Amino acid sequence: MKVALFLTCVNDTMYPGTGRAMVRLLRRLGHEVEFPEAQTCCGQMHLNTGYRTQALHMVKGFAETFEPYDAVVTPSASCGAMIRDWHPRLAPRTAGVASRVYELSEFLVDVLGVTDVGAYFPHRVTYHPTCHSLRMLHVGDRPQRLLREVRGIDLVDLPDARECCGFGGTFALKNSEVSAAMCADKVTAVRETKAEVLCAADNSCLMHIGGALSRTRAPVRTVHLAEILASTEEDPS
Repeated sequence: MKVALFLTCVNDTMYPGTGRAMVRLLRRLGHEVEFPEAQTCCGQMHLNTGYRTQALHMVKGFAETFEPYDAVVTPSASCGAMIRDWHPRLAPRTAGVASRVYELSEFLVDVLGVTDVGAYFPHRVTYHPTCHSLRMLHVGDRPQRLLREVRGIDLVDLPDARECCGFGGTFALKNSEVSAAMCADKVTAVRETKAEVLCAADNSCLMHIGGALSRTRAPVRTVHLAEILASTEEDPS
């Protein structure tokens, strides 16, 4: 397969280590990954704030950039959902490319057919299933299936896991008080688990929750799913 990495804006500017982890992981599984430098934003924030015309330019640009690839893998369920669900609505001709876009856990479990990726991560971890991964991509328990196969991990359930963390992109800006209250509930749930690490498939949500954890001086760090799966005894995350 000819595989491309769609890194997304948040990861490119703030969490580049997640993209590097994805490349390490997929190479370890025997697959080369290309990074098309022409890639830009998927257009999600523009569409969500009413700039449909500007979003459409990005939708068409995405399709042109990733047309040559058999599969496009992203570390963001949020952006993956935008592409798969909204790109074909905005520009029907992009449906073919959009259908080949996978969030990381989908690609590993459904396309490559693996759950044990040879990872080692000796820490107590809890997993937050982000809203887009649950309600738009419907990834189900794929991330947990991957995490349960990680050697050394102590994976604990997160209370009220399906509740939103309150980020929601521009929602956190437009409804800051509600967003903060939702995040406070999520932080309380995370702290109840006594976990060392909070894991998710979206760094945007981890950024939001991580900020609140830091302000409350909670001894919990946030780590993207890709970085846990890329970690080995020889090359720890």
